[in-house]
Amino acid sequence: MPPEKCAYALARYSRSPDSIEDSLRWVHTHSSEKFWEQFYFDYGHASIADLGHVVICFEGVSELAAIRLEDEPLWDGQAKSSRYQNFATTRWFVPPHLGESETGATYQGILRSLSEAYRLLHDPLVIHLSERDPRPPTMTEADYRRRIAARAFDTTRYLLPLAATTNVGQVVSIRTLEKQITRLLSSQLSELRAIGEDLRDACARPPANLWNELCGVKDGTLEPLAPTLARHAGANPYHMTVYSDLARHAKEILRAEGLDRPSRWTVHESVDLIESHDLVDEVVTTLLYRVSHVPYRDLLALVQSWSEKQKRDTIEIAIKRRGPHDELIKEFRSGYAVIFDILMDIGAWRDLHRHRRCQQVPQNFTTLHGYDVPPPLIEAGLEQEYRQAMDAVYQDIERLKQQDQEAALYAIPFGFKVRCLFKMDFAEAEYIAKLRSGVKGHWSYRTVAWHMKQKLAARYPLVGERIHATPPDVEDTLNR
Repeated sequence: MPPEKCAYALARYSRSPDSIEDSLRWVHTHSSEKFWEQFYFDYGHASIADLGHVVICFEGVSELAAIRLEDEPLWDGQAKSSRYQNFATTRWFVPPHLGESETGATYQGILRSLSEAYRLLHDPLVIHLSERDPRPPTMTEADYRRRIAARAFDTTRYLLPLAATTNVGQVVSIRTLEKQITRLLSSQLSELRAIGEDLRDACARPPANLWNELCGVKDGTLEPLAPTLARHAGANPYHMTVYSDLARHAKEILRAEGLDRPSRWTVHESVDLIESHDLVDEVVTTLLYRVSHVPYRDLLALVQSWSEKQKRDTIEIAIKRRGPHDELIKEFRSGYAVIFDILMDIGAWRDLHRHRRCQQVPQNFTTLHGYDVPPPLIEAGLEQEYRQAMDAVYQDIERLKQQDQEAALYAIPFGFKVRCLFKMDFAEAEYIAKLRSGVKGHWSYRTVAWHMKQKLAARYPLVGERIHATPPDVEDTLNR
């Protein structure tokens, strides 16, 4: 059934004594569009849209766009894995406005240099890993080659830029889909707005029916996927302006306090467990954190020194354009007992980004925090080649920033670090620490997960010491 009609049938089923078959017969003879217009869009009965689901795939989008697509708390999906596949032949997203300009040539040059380094490091890594971890007699040659190649891709992906193209498949309710379309159409990035338009257009068309065609089943003409949603989904003025408003507000504050310069930030550990603090202070600090590059602990110290009026002014900036049906932005999702401020490389963060049972507030991608060096490169004697490539790209990105901020954002490689706030309850912290510290994982997030366990054990020994996490020095390279 089309998702709008399915949701209509289940909504009626919950509100009448009829069987589901009788409800389906009713829906078949009545207008589902009229139902949606009245109950979903006019009355605001949003929960009925949770009853209709769709499968949608996005092909050839940038890694940056994939991250934004997945940035939904109620989302199920998978993206093409940079840990298991060779991205050497991938295409790169080029912002259309660059065209044949000099800036466009600079941008393309950065991507070519990253692609070349990605290819050149792969084969020497495979040789090194094969010598270090010979094939066990119980493992087939084909399986062994796949596992060694995957470990090599784990390393070379540090050179992939956010412009690398990928595919994303998702299964979502049409309620989440509407929020996703609205968020995309409200974005400052042209690629995301274009994806939002494509997504809205797809909802107005019949879906692909390849499976039934392959099975020889002829269903006739299919109905549009979600026509009512497509008619109503659009950009949201609140979402279009709230983060730029906050960024201007934060910039003035941080400049006055000297926190706009990295040299003034306190050096904290890469995994920082924040002490419990006042809910209002948490909200205000999180709002500033989202639009800055400053560690959470430094911002919290500033906010705790403020007057009530200063805190109120920041909150007012975040809600002044909010409409009657607009949800608060996720930075208001506060009150969780466990808060981690984590600084880690973008590639590994992509894996932690999958966790939905926590609130994640990432800062914008930047080169300010420097980059990580994968341990296998050091072991293989390839560190110098890697650093030369990353240092050169860093300088090129700094020059590109002066010409085009958007292009500079897409050019940032996965090896550079991003700061992200993770808010959760203990059960989710235990789950992440246990799962992500396992030997099958990537060394970067394994280290983060282990530090999470250590921090919790030190702060809350009665429960923290019961977390079964694996130390990062326990390895099994061939276990995938």
